Amino acid sequence: MGDHKMTQTSQIVTGARSDQKANTTEIIEALVDDFFECHGDQLTGDDSAIIAGLATLNGQSVAIIATQKGNTLEERLATHFGSPEPAGYRKALRVMHLAEKLNFPIITLINTPGAYPGADAEAAGQGQMIAKNIREMLAITVPILTIIIGEAGSGGALALACSDQIWMLENSMYSILSPEGFAAIMWKDAHRADEAAELMRLTPEWLLKQHAIHRIIPDAWLRSPKLKQAIITELTQLSAQDTAERLQERQHFFRKF
Repeated sequence: MGDHKMTQTSQIVTGARSDQKANTTEIIEALVDDFFECHGDQLTGDDSAIIAGLATLNGQSVAIIATQKGNTLEERLATHFGSPEPAGYRKALRVMHLAEKLNFPIITLINTPGAYPGADAEAAGQGQMIAKNIREMLAITVPILTIIIGEAGSGGALALACSDQIWMLENSMYSILSPEGFAAIMWKDAHRADEAAELMRLTPEWLLKQHAIHRIIPDAWLRSPKLKQAIITELTQLSAQDTAERLQERQHFFRKF
């Protein structure tokens, strides 16, 4: 039984890292119309690991913020394999505040192993920026919907996921760090990643049972009208809620942990 579970978890990890989920631009194009990308954090530059901008969804204006891994080796090196730097989180927060000012709902799409851990990023205030995003997302007044499409690792993912609703694809993972990192810390052996993944309980079904997420979405919906319709329905319901009550529910959801 244990071997079966480990195999199932390993399959979810593999599915979460599928190249089919790496190019967020294609997913955005399938979900929304008229996407207008915003560049730069108005301070240091532009981080290609974060895509952020405004779009139209079923005639309604929305903001879209997503992590981007890219397909080619050149693209993946430029994005640190989907690991944002402080400039990326600043860009994301800038677009969130713009959406709040314009009263546009926010959709975040997450596929990241975590924030970039390089020395330059740490020196530029990586931890501080992640904390700022978490704090300010909990107070943003417009509805926020997060969809974890692949990996969602550590504070680097949480900095984009402090939302009213968190959905996960059936083959995605949400964890404090990668299974390889967990195995390296616990046993000094990154090759025990499958064993680590089982212990970490990073699968959507477990997280739903623990009320750490709100919904599991079939992978087949990723580029289909079904996901688009589900998002439209959810944003309509969230927008109809009293703002103060919705913010209170969002904050309570995260404070219970």
